[in-house]
Amino acid sequence: MPVNVFAPAKLQPGTLRVIPIGGLGEIGRNMTSYEIDGKILIVDCGVLFPEEHQPGVDLILPDFSPIRDRLKDIVGVVLTHGHEDHIGAVPYLLKLRADIPLIGSTLTLALIEAKLKEHRIKPYTLTVTEGQREKLGPFNLEFVAVNHSIPDALAVAIKTTAGVVLHTGDFKMDQLPLDDRITDLRAFARLGEAGVDLFLPDSTNADVPGFTALERDIGPVLEAVIAKAPRRVIVASFSSHVHRVQQVLDAAHANGRRVAFMGRSMVRNMTIAADLGYLRVPQGVLIDAKKAADLPDNKIVYMSTGSQGEPMAVLARMANLEHQIEVGKGDTVILASSLIPGNENAVYRVINGLMKLGANVVHKGNAKVHVSGHASAGELLYVYNILKPKNVLPVHGEYRHLIANANLAIQTGIPEENTFIAEDGTVIDLKDGYAAVVGQLDLGFVYVDGSSVGELTDADLKDRRVLAEEGFISIFVAIDTQTGRVIVGPEIQARGFAEDEDVFDAVLPQIIKALSDAAANGTRDAHGFTQVIRRTVGRWVNTQHRRRPMIIPVVIEA
Repeated sequence: MPVNVFAPAKLQPGTLRVIPIGGLGEIGRNMTSYEIDGKILIVDCGVLFPEEHQPGVDLILPDFSPIRDRLKDIVGVVLTHGHEDHIGAVPYLLKLRADIPLIGSTLTLALIEAKLKEHRIKPYTLTVTEGQREKLGPFNLEFVAVNHSIPDALAVAIKTTAGVVLHTGDFKMDQLPLDDRITDLRAFARLGEAGVDLFLPDSTNADVPGFTALERDIGPVLEAVIAKAPRRVIVASFSSHVHRVQQVLDAAHANGRRVAFMGRSMVRNMTIAADLGYLRVPQGVLIDAKKAADLPDNKIVYMSTGSQGEPMAVLARMANLEHQIEVGKGDTVILASSLIPGNENAVYRVINGLMKLGANVVHKGNAKVHVSGHASAGELLYVYNILKPKNVLPVHGEYRHLIANANLAIQTGIPEENTFIAEDGTVIDLKDGYAAVVGQLDLGFVYVDGSSVGELTDADLKDRRVLAEEGFISIFVAIDTQTGRVIVGPEIQARGFAEDEDVFDAVLPQIIKALSDAAANGTRDAHGFTQVIRRTVGRWVNTQHRRRPMIIPVVIEA
């Protein structure tokens, strides 16, 4: 629960209210709400992928509670680019109101439309490009080209009567990008000259000094690794990383190899990118995965998902020998992506599994096979000096990233009181160049668990962790509730406790005595006796075995 939760005052006319709904304090769930004069604009609507301490969770969504009762007031959702942490929650928002307009670039909308098709939702869309201006209710929008690890990314300038906001989305300043589409610093300068009242910059690499390396540096490394590989090559990356896939296609083609896409999302996204011209596929280089097995081992590259160690993705299943491709000695596996914070253990588990099978694993730690898609500190300093914003709200990052970004802003002369280190649910009002925190909402995680959305609670996850780590003990007993005399039982069963069944013989007399004492002290209902059993067994198992299993008493009144 956030510290100092307090409700904001009623929004006054002509004031812009900004609420980061997700993306602050985490790498994912990016979503920001802008409201003025009764109308709401949303920028991005992404998901967060679960960590090990969230067993069974498929996805984590933003908490839509600030807008759930205001759906009719939403004039549109601007999607800055096509990564899952920015578009993945759109289907769940549109299930609440299907006709909310989606605004984004050609590739971004193509990716979300394919995702929505799986949810049987046909969206209302508006395709925009850099330099384009659109009016949505009280919001005048201008779209600015930014360079990122996926083509067609856009920043958005939001102009209202309360002031001008620049929301970058994810960006970096690669000066030699693969698609020749650089971040438009001229547009940034023009906006800065006119005056930016509130700046919301990407914070992911704010604590990394200098400048992010060039994407072009990766191609020769990939080509050299593939050239030296004696057998099959398996490259794992994000399923939407078009630039990295392009480099793999080119490197494979240069070495006389063919490429097979593995994983449903990889096949879907790269098909879309190729159809729209964002992915240039060399003639004859692609081959269907089913036919790839007929090629000699030194003539194939598999392009797969699973670079983050996801248990159900292709790479993890290969490491666990649960995939039709059996990795072995002489195979080369390249992890061509960065580590998302929280995924380290899962990734290294996959790396260890692959190496145990005899594979040569190449990753960012031992070769330059990936560069980040986010601006480092040097690039952010340039942008601050170009824009000279009046107020700064760092977004998209864990707390350490937000603090680092805020410190960069302060170093360039932005007053500390105008630099906001916020969290999900912080409410900031802007008017006439003045911004202030006016509230803090209590926003939580919304878990997707199979077909259920939002029903799983943190308490449920705690129970799952206890079951996984400590096991459970069930105690059945039938008693006379008037006297506390045990008629049947106690019968104890345990799972995951790693002890012989007869170990519980020592606690049975304690349970019987505790029930008798409880009845003598006035306990008469099954619930009261259940609590007595739970306390008695819990105290015994903690004292004697230093364990805290889940304890499930079942009391039958006889």
